[in-house]
Amino acid sequence: MADTAPLVDTSAAKLQPLQAEPETEISRAAPAANALPDLDRTLHAAMARLTGGLAPSALAGAYLDWMTHLAVAPGRQMQLAGQAAMGFLENLAFASRCAIGAEQDPGEIALPQDTRFRAPEWRSYPFNAYAHAFLSAERWWQATTTDVRGLSGRHQDMAAFTARQLLDMVAPSNFIWTNPEVLSRTRSQAGMNLVRGTFNLADDLMRAGTGRGPAGSESFVVGKTVAATPGKVVCRTPLAEIIQYAAATEKVRPEPIVIVPAWIMKYYILDLSPANSLVKFLTEQGFTVFMISWKNPDSDDRDIGFDDYRTLGVLPAIEAATAITGAERVHAAGYCLGGTLLAITAAAMERDRDTRLASLSFLASEVDFSDAGELMLFINESQVAFLEDMMWDRGYLDSKQMAGAFQLLRPNDLIWSRLVHDYMMGERSTPIDIMAWNADATRMPYRMHSEYLRSLFLDNDLAEGRFKVDGRPIALHDIRAPVFAVATEQDHVAPWRSVFKFQLLLGADITFALTNGGHNAGILSEPGHPDRHFRLGSHRADAHYVDPDTWMNTTAPQPDSWWPAWTAWLAEKSGPPVPPPSVGRDGTKFAAGEDAPGQYVLMK
Repeated sequence: MADTAPLVDTSAAKLQPLQAEPETEISRAAPAANALPDLDRTLHAAMARLTGGLAPSALAGAYLDWMTHLAVAPGRQMQLAGQAAMGFLENLAFASRCAIGAEQDPGEIALPQDTRFRAPEWRSYPFNAYAHAFLSAERWWQATTTDVRGLSGRHQDMAAFTARQLLDMVAPSNFIWTNPEVLSRTRSQAGMNLVRGTFNLADDLMRAGTGRGPAGSESFVVGKTVAATPGKVVCRTPLAEIIQYAAATEKVRPEPIVIVPAWIMKYYILDLSPANSLVKFLTEQGFTVFMISWKNPDSDDRDIGFDDYRTLGVLPAIEAATAITGAERVHAAGYCLGGTLLAITAAAMERDRDTRLASLSFLASEVDFSDAGELMLFINESQVAFLEDMMWDRGYLDSKQMAGAFQLLRPNDLIWSRLVHDYMMGERSTPIDIMAWNADATRMPYRMHSEYLRSLFLDNDLAEGRFKVDGRPIALHDIRAPVFAVATEQDHVAPWRSVFKFQLLLGADITFALTNGGHNAGILSEPGHPDRHFRLGSHRADAHYVDPDTWMNTTAPQPDSWWPAWTAWLAEKSGPPVPPPSVGRDGTKFAAGEDAPGQYVLMK
């Protein structure tokens, strides 16, 4: 790894270690007893390696609550027994019709998003009977784990979620002898698909063991084929590199754009291939763009706190952008967790009468975590304590634990369909840039992740006015800069109705865009992308509130990408075009350094 000494002095923003527990008479007299809690944490860390970071106590508590309430509900039990009997008779009648030659489609009772049994092969006997019985069992378990009177909503969701996970494991589509598509391929290719699948499995196991990316990811090289927009590193702190991109037009808007990506991912999701790079698109629309590239932390960075990302990342980026361009104000944009950090920074700046923000843009970001979707299933006191013990052991949250949690939110798409496609059908997916980026994972510092989970997810301090910056509370309602918020329809990380809450919490004029796609693909939505649409509406700070469902039903979709609508909005908030600034500013602490993408993004 190349030298990563700071390009600028950041001594004003020191990293503060976690406070040690005060010494007591007992701890001085009995040092051995003081080590007993560490024994617990060590055991929990070892357990976490076996469970993928999921706390057994959290799942056990949810299921005990569910079973206890169901055990004292004889009426509900009889109702479920009746549904089971009806389901058995329906399956028997379905199988009987199939056995005498009737072509029956089991997918008629599947959920709309379930595509496992859509192929024509599933309409033949006995495979249609297998699929119908499985889908019937799936419906019964969904009924069994929901609508149990007295059961807490969190525990109900966890019971239903876990039941779905277990059922998905034994779906007939996951096994050779019960999957007609696999059997047909095996017959037509004399089993060569299984031979190729075995080689694919061996290759994937070797890649996982050696830390290499998925097959085909070698085609995407950071700085050459992805993250290739020309630019320079103009500032480096112990936690972030600030990249300024070269102008692509003869004149630019005077206000630069400062982008704050999430540090749970590499920044170049916003600068992928030239054809779908948001950074490149912005420069071509006449904007000067500054990007934060976060360091990938390791065990030495265990004491980096949440606020360090503000003082060592966002504030230096704003300072660099204003110093280099000469602008008094900047457009700031945050993606995912970067948007949450940007909202915190903006509220603190408003509190302190700092007027350097011309506008704020939030891309798939949340500030109220009370409705954060299925991701909240992994966030409760038991689970957070378990994660803290795992991170305490290593000093960071390993990227594999984070990737596993996200895969569990969409197991059929991200786990089981790949098992069938790669190992049974013997095929390989065509490598794409977003797949290579997704495999280029990052870690999370122990202290930061603990503070983030507890203050934002568990306690929802930011939305409820208890979050402190520099020892004093901040209020999101203080934010007055105009806001452009983007959400995606199929977002499992930041559900769009949660993102919509910006209109409840901020005291600003808000333009809200809802695009189709997921958390990453919906944001990565370049003009001309097939099958893209978005909805767009505005809400003045003094206007009456409109609930999200009413808003969606009364706002017509528009075809194509939301990117041009965003840049048009930014242009309205900007001054007349001027000659572009230099890249970096010679003679200052923001002189141009090495070429983009810099060093931090290359850290493994």
